[in-house]
Amino acid sequence: MNTELEKQQFLKEFGSDYGYPNSPKNIDEIRATEFKRLNDTVYLDHAGATLYSESQMEAVFKDLNTTVFGNPHSQSSCSLASEDIVGRARQQVLNFFNASPREYSCIFTSGATAALKLVGETFPWSSTSSFMYSMENHNSVLGIREYALSKGAAAFAVDIEEGTHRSESESPKSNLKLTQHHVQRRSEGGVLKEGMTGNAYNLFAFPSECNFSGRKFDPYLVNIIKEEGSERILASSQYCRGCWLVLIDAAKGCATDPPDLSKFKADFVVFSFYKLFGYPTGLGALIVRNDAAKLMKKTYFSGGTVAAAIADVDFFKRREGVEEFFEDGTISFLSIAAIQHGFKIINMLTTSSISRHTASLAAYVRNKLLALRHENGEFVCTFYGLLSSEMGPTISFNMKRPDGTWYGYREVEKLASLAGIQLRTGCFCNPGACAKYLGLSHLDLLSNIEAGHVCWDDRDILHGKPTGAVRVSFGYMSTFEDAMKFLNFVENNFVILSSNRCTLQLSSISPPIEGTAKAAARHFLTSITVYPIKSCAGFSVDQWPLTSTGLLYDREWILKSTTGEILTQKKVPEMCYISTLIDLNLGKMFVESPRCKEKLQIELKSNSLVTGRDKMDIQNHRYEVRSYNNEVDNWFSKAIGRPCTLLRNSGSQSFSCIDKNGSPGMCRDVGAKLNFVNEAQFLLVSEESVADLNSRLKSSGRKSNGGKSVQVGAMRFRPNLVISSGEPYAEDGWSHLNIGGKYFLSLGGCNRCQMININPEAGEVQRLSEPLATLAGYRRAKGKILFGILLRYENNTKTESDPWLHVGEEIVPNGDGH
Repeated sequence: MNTELEKQQFLKEFGSDYGYPNSPKNIDEIRATEFKRLNDTVYLDHAGATLYSESQMEAVFKDLNTTVFGNPHSQSSCSLASEDIVGRARQQVLNFFNASPREYSCIFTSGATAALKLVGETFPWSSTSSFMYSMENHNSVLGIREYALSKGAAAFAVDIEEGTHRSESESPKSNLKLTQHHVQRRSEGGVLKEGMTGNAYNLFAFPSECNFSGRKFDPYLVNIIKEEGSERILASSQYCRGCWLVLIDAAKGCATDPPDLSKFKADFVVFSFYKLFGYPTGLGALIVRNDAAKLMKKTYFSGGTVAAAIADVDFFKRREGVEEFFEDGTISFLSIAAIQHGFKIINMLTTSSISRHTASLAAYVRNKLLALRHENGEFVCTFYGLLSSEMGPTISFNMKRPDGTWYGYREVEKLASLAGIQLRTGCFCNPGACAKYLGLSHLDLLSNIEAGHVCWDDRDILHGKPTGAVRVSFGYMSTFEDAMKFLNFVENNFVILSSNRCTLQLSSISPPIEGTAKAAARHFLTSITVYPIKSCAGFSVDQWPLTSTGLLYDREWILKSTTGEILTQKKVPEMCYISTLIDLNLGKMFVESPRCKEKLQIELKSNSLVTGRDKMDIQNHRYEVRSYNNEVDNWFSKAIGRPCTLLRNSGSQSFSCIDKNGSPGMCRDVGAKLNFVNEAQFLLVSEESVADLNSRLKSSGRKSNGGKSVQVGAMRFRPNLVISSGEPYAEDGWSHLNIGGKYFLSLGGCNRCQMININPEAGEVQRLSEPLATLAGYRRAKGKILFGILLRYENNTKTESDPWLHVGEEIVPNGDGH
C-alpha cells in the first residue's frame, strides 16, 4: 500500500475525527513528545492496557520527590494533606462518570476485578435472588456467580439483541430483546412458586463494551431493567421478580465512552485506571449508588473501617461513610495521588475526541480488512461482532487460507511480534463471547478441555475450529501509521496472491541462496550434543550411547518453579548459563553456573540425593519423577535467581497419553518413550542450512543490538545432531535415515519459536528478533516456521551390535530399512 496516498484518502474521510485537530496538541505532537519510547513498536493492545505518557510520569515523580505523603488514617499534617488529595481524586472519578456525590460514592480497590469481587461478596443474596448477566462478560463478572449460587440464588446468562437503528420516538425497550439461557442453581430450596412475589434483590451485569468483540451495549439497559423490571423483557420468567440492581463493567469502555450516571443510574460501575491512562496499575474503583451501598452486607472489619472496637468483647462500631465502610486497611494513597496527572491528558483531549479518534482508526482498519481477498477470490478475514449497532475501537477476527482452513491465532501473534506489532490473541478472559462468536457448542468446549486446552496455551485450532481470535485495539495515542503497518503486515503475511504459495512442500519452501549449495550427495555426522537438563546448556561428544528415549540422559532432568511451572529459557533466559557435563566412567553429572562458586555433582546411579517420587503430566505425557534434597534445589535456585526444584524422569515409567476421542495430544511423537522433550527424541540440523540462513541474514542487512550483522551457529537451534556435506534443506525431504547402521524415522520439520532469538553471548542475554524473523519469510508452512527435522530412534537390538552414535559416521537418507 502507498502510505501517503492511503493517508490522504483516510484524512478525506476521517479528517474531522482523527488526530485531535481542536486540541492543544495534535496526534503527531503527542507521539513525538509523549511516547518516544515506542520507536518502531506498533502497540495495538489498548484493550489490555493502554500506555502512560512521559509528562504524566514526570509529574508523578515530581510529586513523589517534592511532597511528603502521610498515611491518611493518621492526623498529622502530612496525613491530612494525603487525605485531601484522596478526596479530590474521588471527586475527579465521580466527575468523569458525571455522577453526583449526593447519589454516588467512589470506593478505591486494587482494580476492576477487586471491585467486582466486593459486589459479589457483599450483595444481599437470598434463595429467591437471581443473578442475570450478558453472555458477553469478562470472567471477573462471571465469578460473581459463585457468590450467588452458594447462597441458593439462581444464575443465568442472557443474549442481548439490539436493532440496528432506533428512531427518536421509538422506545428503547422495543429495540432490545433478551434471550434467557439455562438457569443454574445449586439448591432447589429457592425455586419460586407460582404467584410468589417476595422482596428478593436481584443483580443484572453487563459490560459497557465487550472486550472480545468491541461491541458497545446500549446504556438504556440500565433504565429498562431498573424501571420496568426484567420480566417485561423476559416474558413469563419466574426468576425476574423482586428488586433489580444493575452493574456495569466499564473496564474496557471507560477510556472512550464512560457511562453517564446522570442519565443511566446504574447501581455499580467498576473500572481500572491503567485502562484509562496506563498508570497506576493495581488501582481501580467501584462507583456505587449510595442507596445500593446501604443494602450491601459486609462481615469483615479492619483498620480504617471501624469507629471503635473492643478486643475482648464482641463489640465494634463501623464508620458511617460509604468509602470508609468498604475500604479495608490503608488505601494505595500514593497511587491515588498519581491519577490526577492521568486525568489531565484525558481532560485536555476530551473523551469524545478520543472516542472519535480511535473509532476512525478502527473503522478504517476494519474496512480494509473486510476487502482483503486471496487470489482465488476467497475472503481472508472473519469478523466477530461486526453487525452490532455500534462498535468500540476494537477489532476481533480470525483469518483463513485460500483453501478455507484457519490460520492459528498463535501464528499471527508470533509473526506480529517479530514485526514489532504488539496485539492480543485468545479468548481475552471472555468465555461467553468467545463461544458465541466462534460458534463453539458446549460439546465443543468440553472436547477442547479434554484435549488439554486451557487459557494462554498454544492450542489455537482444535477439531478444525479456532479456540480464540486475534484482537487489535486502539488508544488515544494510536496513529494512522500504526494502522498502516498492521495492514501491511496482514497483507504481506496472510493474503495469498500466488497460487503456488498455498501448496508448499517442505522440500521446496524456498530455494537456497546461490552459492551455498553443494554438489556432494554424501552426508556425515559432524556433531553430537547432549542436553541433560531441559533448556540448560549441553555438552558435545565424539560418541554417545543410544537408548529407547534417545541419547542417554538427554533431557532427563527439568527445573520446576514453586508454582508448578516447567522452567525454560523462554521465561528464564539465564538457564543458558548453566553448563552440564556427564562422565560415563565416573557415573556423575557435573553442573556449573557463574552464579555459584561450587560445582554441583550428581550421581547418576545412586539415590543418595533423591528425597521423593511423584507423578506429573506434561504435554500429554505422564512421567514418574524423582526429586532432590534442599542442597540441590538451593543450588539451582541461586543459579537462576528464583526458587525452583530439580526433577529427574524415571525413564521407563513415562508413557504417552491419549484423549477420550482417541486422538493424540500436542506431543507429536506419541509412539516413542520420551524424556522431557517438546516434540521428539532428536533434533537434527545441517551446516549447509545454517549457512544458507546466515547468507540471508547478511543480505538482508539485519543488525544485532550492538550494530553487528546477525550471524548464528548451529548450536543456536539446540540440535542433538549436526550433519554436513549436503545441500541446504535436503533434510526436509527425508522420511527416514541410517546413521552408521542405526535407523531413525523422520517426524517432519521442527517448529521454531522465540527461543532461538535468545543470544547468550558477551555475558548477557539478548532478546533479538533474529533469526526467527528471517526464517518466517521463507520457512513458514501451515502456521509453522520450520528449521531442522525431528527424529525417532528405531531401536532394533537384533540387528544393531553397537547402539552408539559416532561423529564422522555416514548418513544414508531414505535408504534401506530394517
